[in-house]
Amino acid sequence: MGASERWVCGRRGSGTCPCRFWERRRMNSTGQNKEPEKRTQLEIEQEEENRKIRRLQLMMNMVMSVLAQDQDLTLEQASEMIANAKAAALAMFPDKELAYDLIYRPRFQRLLNERFRLQ
Repeated sequence: MGASERWVCGRRGSGTCPCRFWERRRMNSTGQNKEPEKRTQLEIEQEEENRKIRRLQLMMNMVMSVLAQDQDLTLEQASEMIANAKAAALAMFPDKELAYDLIYRPRFQRLLNERFRLQ
């Protein structure tokens, strides 16, 4: 192992690392160590927004799965789950009630219609 390499586990030296993982420091074209690029505030905010969107999608998919698969679920329990999912979504994205109503409300309504034979 050369001077520009180090073990990910933090161990340094020329011996073998027990976890056998290592990384090389990045070098720029002049051969100097390249510092990690600093992220801008906008990039950090975009990453956080994407993380919240993925969390919302996962949560809604889980609620839809329970609505579709739980045979013991009553209409009242399903309606309560949907109301709680909407409250959680609006807590994550406060000004996006219209988006919720356009995207998720029809999906939940379709599931309720199929599951409980409504209208």
